[in-house]
Amino acid sequence: MVEALEWAESGYLVNGPSTPLRPWVIVRGLLRSALTAAVMVAIYYVVPLEGRSPAFLFLELGIALTLLTVVIAWQVRAIIESEHPGIRASYALASSTPMFLLVFSAAYVILSLANSEAFSEPLSRSDSIYFTVTVFSTVGFGDITPVSESARLVVVGQMILDLVVLGLGVRLILSAVQRGRAAHAAAAVGSGEGGDSATG
Repeated sequence: MVEALEWAESGYLVNGPSTPLRPWVIVRGLLRSALTAAVMVAIYYVVPLEGRSPAFLFLELGIALTLLTVVIAWQVRAIIESEHPGIRASYALASSTPMFLLVFSAAYVILSLANSEAFSEPLSRSDSIYFTVTVFSTVGFGDITPVSESARLVVVGQMILDLVVLGLGVRLILSAVQRGRAAHAAAAVGSGEGGDSATG
């Protein structure tokens, strides 16, 4: 029983407590995460953002963040039910984080296109990603700053949500990993006990 729990906690549970995690499972998870992030960035560069009204920006942000919340909730459920919760969690983080950052990058591009003086300099899509990541990482180089009131409100919103994502979001995903591993450990121990009673 202790051995089964140790295997489960270390993420090596596949079909039972004595089956090691195969390297291809890790490689597949990493490739899937990288491909998902690359597709999202490609979509960000292709989707037309010109001509969007800043008046509807907060509505668009609300819809996008609601969809992101639904995706994260689905990811948490998938982590708990996954055969490899740790790998599934890394995939969840690798897909949810770029989605979160690109939502705000698109918002900053829309603001900059609508008002060239919304920021200290006009933002291209790449500039917007750079600015979004500096806000997210709390580096704040200061070379790009929000100037208009609407731009500052969006940046404040991102700062608040950054704290929520880094605090609550990561904790939620780690909790899902622990629940998933515990469920697999209990299932492995239960099937082992059933086998012993059948042979005994």
